Amino acid sequence: MSGAVALALAVTLAAVALIVGAIAVLTRNVVSTPAERTVHAALHTASLAARSLRRGLDVDSAAGAAPHLRALTGSDGVAIYDGDAALLAFDPPGDPLWTPSTLDLCHQTAREAITGQRRVLAREQSPAVVAQPMLDDDGVVIGVLVAVNTAEPAPGMLGAIGEVARYAASQLELAELAASRARLDRAEVLALRAQISPHFIYNALNTIASFVRTDPARARDLILEFADFTRYSFRSAGPYTALADELRNIDRYLTLERARFGTALSVTLQVAPEVLTVVVPFLALQPLVENAVRHGLAGRQGGSIEIVARNEGSDCVISVEDDGVGMDPEILRSGHGDVLGDGEQAAHVGLTNVDHRLRAAFGNDYGLVVETAPGAGTKVIMRVPKFRSGVRA
Repeated sequence: MSGAVALALAVTLAAVALIVGAIAVLTRNVVSTPAERTVHAALHTASLAARSLRRGLDVDSAAGAAPHLRALTGSDGVAIYDGDAALLAFDPPGDPLWTPSTLDLCHQTAREAITGQRRVLAREQSPAVVAQPMLDDDGVVIGVLVAVNTAEPAPGMLGAIGEVARYAASQLELAELAASRARLDRAEVLALRAQISPHFIYNALNTIASFVRTDPARARDLILEFADFTRYSFRSAGPYTALADELRNIDRYLTLERARFGTALSVTLQVAPEVLTVVVPFLALQPLVENAVRHGLAGRQGGSIEIVARNEGSDCVISVEDDGVGMDPEILRSGHGDVLGDGEQAAHVGLTNVDHRLRAAFGNDYGLVVETAPGAGTKVIMRVPKFRSGVRA
């Protein structure tokens, strides 16, 4: 080996040694003491338990969370019961600890803990059993955590069992909150579907029927448009969709309305191509456009509607404007500045529904804004972020 090669090898080995040493120092700086390592391990274990508990409390989630809850309590075994004291899971499965008599003791204490109070059962020649109720914010028992130990638990372990049960209850409440949010989203979509005007459906079918004899080809095309419109509006899908899909369905709706009103209805559409993939609440545009058609043509020989979707920095701004009769701002109950509130007409209820869904998905900065006055037309503005974590079509 030449001197130059040996020198290069020595320099390389020294650099590797320095890097390894630096990594070791940094690692020690992150978790350097036994206490810090213990806290880090407990937090990691808690996060593993949360993954299961965030799905709610059932047999599968209890089985997934049980080993992590056992580790957090420091107990020899744990059993998880639901709010009716029905056994969901115990850990470690197959352990000699779980004799029929031990399980009977767990069942007994779990039933007693349903009252909302901790139960401790310690007998000679029997494992010590601690049943800790898991309570929600209203004090309602949503489950019971039972810890089993071969020795009588010390006060510190009793405190740990209580804290772990509170932690589990908080994760279950978050799961229920997420489920409630999903149910609310579905209910709001169902409400919007119900608000698609029955008069529109009736009039669309009548319009199609009028073309059956005079223009069969057009009648066939309108039937296909109507079928696609209803298929999209009543599809089984999530609470969000791409703006391009919403606009495509709005085009079907307007095609049917133009067939009915002819040249009396003028529609202008301006959409920036870069916002077509933006995610919006499902059926968010339908109430805006249907309201514009109704107000734009009310008591008039004709009317115009302008739909604009433009790119504005990190947001997409969508507006639907008509030149119709307008509305009295006093009938709009404003909760946040110019934002739409409950109104006196079904159309206003639909707009309010959209406003609530926008706020729930994107925050209070993204509600609807309405500009209107009697005889001055109506403009409804919707602002949505071009990207929001957790919101996808």
